[in-house]
Amino acid sequence: MSEERYDKGLAQLEKMGGESVQAMLHQLDDMSPDLTRMTVAFAYGDVLSRPGLDLRTRQLATVAALTALGTAPVQLRAHIDMALAVGCTRDEIREVIIQMAVYAGFPAALNGMAAAKEVFRGRDEGETG
Repeated sequence: MSEERYDKGLAQLEKMGGESVQAMLHQLDDMSPDLTRMTVAFAYGDVLSRPGLDLRTRQLATVAALTALGTAPVQLRAHIDMALAVGCTRDEIREVIIQMAVYAGFPAALNGMAAAKEVFRGRDEGETG
């Protein structure tokens, strides 16, 4: 894997996730530095850095996909937080999760909404406390 792809991915990830990115990467690095590098290089360096969609749209699509998938609560919470960081509103996030009830079922949408509530609460507490 090229260092250029990793660096491009890391820059994109930091643009989306701010200061929390390094802590998140460090947690994964403890178990598998190779998986960390692959994820950053491919997902963020190759795919999310592509032209054609802005970061807001990409993050709403990612929140929808992770909600529908229903098996990635850690990633869903992280991407809800990143969606907020790139300018998505709480209402937009709620709406995309509600829409997933049609395509992925109510349990997936309810779990997605619980993840959003947790992220929103954490941000509110961080802002006031």
